[in-house]
Amino acid sequence: MVSPSSMNIFLVENHDDTLNYLGRYLEQNGHQVRCAKEMEGALAALREQPADVLICDIGLPDGSGWELMEKVATYDKVPFGIAMSGYGARSDQEKSRSVGFRHHLVKPFLPDDLDALLKEAEAERHHE
Repeated sequence: MVSPSSMNIFLVENHDDTLNYLGRYLEQNGHQVRCAKEMEGALAALREQPADVLICDIGLPDGSGWELMEKVATYDKVPFGIAMSGYGARSDQEKSRSVGFRHHLVKPFLPDDLDALLKEAEAERHHE
């Protein structure tokens, strides 16, 4: 059963262990999760069925999370974007925000860090 706070989350991550862990974690917390390992597959899936939240790694095999977010930002429904990266320099965080990500999580991050951002996304969704 989907909880009232359930969101449709799209997760883009090319590292299998991270993808599997985050996907299971999000599902166990009541969210509907779709995944992709590369930019082009994510773009096609998001064009076909929008998501409430996009959680995206910056380093992808066929581009960057930044390129992905720039393209998704032109879609009719733009998801609440959360970038993930092993790089946390101010310039990386600024670049993430400049292309439309709302937040930039530096890996490794704690589940509580992600949960706080998802609560923010859900609060905004209810005010739309």
